Amino acid sequence: MVTGLKSAGPTEPASALRWRLQSLAAVPVFCRVARRWAPWMGLAALVVAAVGLFWGWVVAPVDAQQGRVYRILYLHVPAAWMSMWLYVVAAGYAALYLVWRTRVSAAMMRALLPTGAWMTVLALATGSLWGWPTWGTWWVWDARLTTELILLFIYLGLMAVGQLVEDAAKTDRAVAVMLLVGLVHIPLIYFSVVFWNTLHQGYSVGVFGRAAVHQDIQVALALCTLAFWLGCSAVAFKRGAGYLGRQQARRQAPHEALQD
Repeated sequence: MVTGLKSAGPTEPASALRWRLQSLAAVPVFCRVARRWAPWMGLAALVVAAVGLFWGWVVAPVDAQQGRVYRILYLHVPAAWMSMWLYVVAAGYAALYLVWRTRVSAAMMRALLPTGAWMTVLALATGSLWGWPTWGTWWVWDARLTTELILLFIYLGLMAVGQLVEDAAKTDRAVAVMLLVGLVHIPLIYFSVVFWNTLHQGYSVGVFGRAAVHQDIQVALALCTLAFWLGCSAVAFKRGAGYLGRQQARRQAPHEALQD
């Protein structure tokens, strides 16, 4: 009688987790999961955004100095945070691609760029709308504003490089390397209010926040940030799955033509 045999498949918790992560790197599995969850994440984003904006625009108190105009922060701050966060996530996928060359990593790396660019545009636009009544001008070459504008140019440059599809593998490698090099710009944006004397206010919330912020403002801002994260994730997953689907169709087209 033989004893000590183990059943096939992952049995240890760590092995099970590793097996699940590896399975997500498979294109069919990723596309199936992304297309299944993206609509639900988008719906959740709309619900959370409605609650967060109601909380911020109706429940939260009026600012003693800026009045009601400060409420634009519920759009401006999450957009600015997401513009930086999405770049960091895209850089993470770039590192994964350079190490393991998985198609899912390349697709998500590309899919995050337009979403990050739109978040940067939204942050700059809402910042200008906020700046006019508080600073008396739509734009100043402030350190925080200037570094955020440079981030938009970086996004646009990476997207332009991504259109060089004559050799997809070389293009993916070029985008991945440029993403990792540009990662040094993110700390410059975040710490610009520390490195330079700027018009932009310092930290009010977050790790380095020291200002006293009303609890209702914190709750509304947290809800809006969660809504932005859910919405951006849904769009990125949907775009990544679509990119992989088009790539698979291009791969099959020559083979089908030869069969005909």
